Amino acid sequence: MKWLRRGARALSAGVFTAVVLLCVPGVARAAFIPEPTVGRVASADPSDLTPHARDGEVRAFAEVGNTVYVGGTFTQIRTGADGTWAGRPYLFAYDRLTGAVSSTFAPTLDGAVNALAVNAAGQLIVGGGFRNVNGAERRNLVALNPATGATVGSWTGRSDGGVVRTLKISDGHLYVGGAFNWLNGVERRGLARVSAATGAIDSGFVMHATAGRNNVAPYVWTLDVAPDGRTLVVGGNFTLVDGVSRNQIAVIDVAGDGAATLADWQTSRYVSPCASPNTFTHYVQDVDFSDDGSYFIVGSNGGGGWPTAYCDALVRFETGTRGTGLSATWTDFTGNDTITSVEAADEVIYTGGHFRWLNNPNRSDAAGPGAVDRLGVAAADPNNGLPINWNPRRSGAPAGTTAWGSAVPVIWRGSDGIYIGQNSDGLGNEYHGRFAMFPMSGGRTIPVVRPPAEPSGYLYSGGTAGELTRTAIADGALGAATVTAQPNFTGTGVATRAGDKLYWDVAGEFGISSVAGNGAIGAPWHVGYNDWFSTSVLTGAFYLNGRLYYTRSTGSGLYYRYFEPDGYIVGATEFSLPTTGMTWSAVRGMTWVNGALVYGSADGALRTVPFDATAAAGVAVDGANVAQLDAGPSWTSRTLFFAGS
Repeated sequence: MKWLRRGARALSAGVFTAVVLLCVPGVARAAFIPEPTVGRVASADPSDLTPHARDGEVRAFAEVGNTVYVGGTFTQIRTGADGTWAGRPYLFAYDRLTGAVSSTFAPTLDGAVNALAVNAAGQLIVGGGFRNVNGAERRNLVALNPATGATVGSWTGRSDGGVVRTLKISDGHLYVGGAFNWLNGVERRGLARVSAATGAIDSGFVMHATAGRNNVAPYVWTLDVAPDGRTLVVGGNFTLVDGVSRNQIAVIDVAGDGAATLADWQTSRYVSPCASPNTFTHYVQDVDFSDDGSYFIVGSNGGGGWPTAYCDALVRFETGTRGTGLSATWTDFTGNDTITSVEAADEVIYTGGHFRWLNNPNRSDAAGPGAVDRLGVAAADPNNGLPINWNPRRSGAPAGTTAWGSAVPVIWRGSDGIYIGQNSDGLGNEYHGRFAMFPMSGGRTIPVVRPPAEPSGYLYSGGTAGELTRTAIADGALGAATVTAQPNFTGTGVATRAGDKLYWDVAGEFGISSVAGNGAIGAPWHVGYNDWFSTSVLTGAFYLNGRLYYTRSTGSGLYYRYFEPDGYIVGATEFSLPTTGMTWSAVRGMTWVNGALVYGSADGALRTVPFDATAAAGVAVDGANVAQLDAGPSWTSRTLFFAGS
């Protein structure tokens, strides 16, 4: 079987708008907002120790101790950019501490290696598209001695009926996905489970993935198991799992005794065809669970078709959610470019493919408003899906090598870093033949950025360039006000505090200033990715949990966009938050204080109202609960933010 892959300024604040539906008829469903978490991102400078592979692509990694195993469709390898090429097709091993290729691990295979796994005995399990291993027939699935590459004769697993595409070990089980109809001589269509120790078929696990799309024979392309072993996610070319409608993706619950049942989890976001259904038979390309198993990430290809279908998209689903017609917690569209791999590790989402941008839902095959340059590899915030400040790029291939390829088949978190396999020869602006490793050493911690969380502090309001009025607030009561000089704060528009940064309207653009411990505001700077976002139309704004909430003069609602503090990226999609009984067009300055909105008004009064974007009743703000803090008349400035000191 052939595996197919491929892969502005002058705009108002509302470029692409979506209404957030918090409930369906008859059911009150709370909106889920992920809690920001501390992340750890790898270095953007790849290791210089990795060997190089030639032609084909790298599709799989595994490790035993200090030995790293690399599988794919390549045919030659070498150490060093000037080394001599040696024939070592499909699978080799090297020492991750020195980069030396193993001379003792020397299996011979006659076809592609698509997946690798290591069982509890330290044996290397290999899945792919081969017929013979070490001179004997072992179709598509085999266990090897990790030191010599010799076949483990007592391990009996085999795929008689087709290619093995993906493997995952959990609780002593080996889950196998691919284009087979028989495994170990037993009927298993696309999905099976065997003993990781012996290869024996698990007779209690029968979950056929059948009925392929577009008259193409079905197969499982990707799968992953939650760290606790209780949830399995599978993706690929199928429309039925266990005889029940599941289009391209399914969730399977696994009990403690291993009993498996198809979960009450269904999404229609992978039902509609994308741009070229005859080319992109299926568009779910990869799935991966977070380290704690609370969510899983899906990457897809397919071309146009978003946002109705999740084509060319990076999305997050919550593991524990059940129901039909489910939508993702968040989506990040590339703008008609393929995602082929995802890896959720250390509270960072890594993704690869032949995309050129993330945060790009507003254009097809071009950079639209909000598009963030990311050439083929990127890292995103699991809280909102926006790219973080990590941009090594698939670049640096020297003359005579492959500068750009259609796929990044695998991203894998090894013990020492993030391994990326591809079908080209540049990563991190350096020559890395077909794969590279980005070490965790030299990486950095991504802190959680929050608005001031103190129950009492100070409201800062504007009106005159170069100064702010500082008014004490505690338990809903205002105190004395003083005027403070802020020579760097030259605007009179919106401003919001998050962490040690102030985000504010600087001549109609989104400016960023550092805030010193004594409250002094530094000189602003700008991020070019945000120059499309007009802050001059905003009448109030505040940051909370990865979102920028705001009102604007060109609308009558409470809106939000995702916002990424690590890189200062504004989300390209505008959402409307359900509220009732509020006149948002009258807002003049708005901030968040201890669970409530505090806002000025066109009539000069200062008011407060409880705020809950996750409310099960489907209403984030209810105007019936508004209370007046000050009759005014001075609260008419768009500049209003809160700080603890």
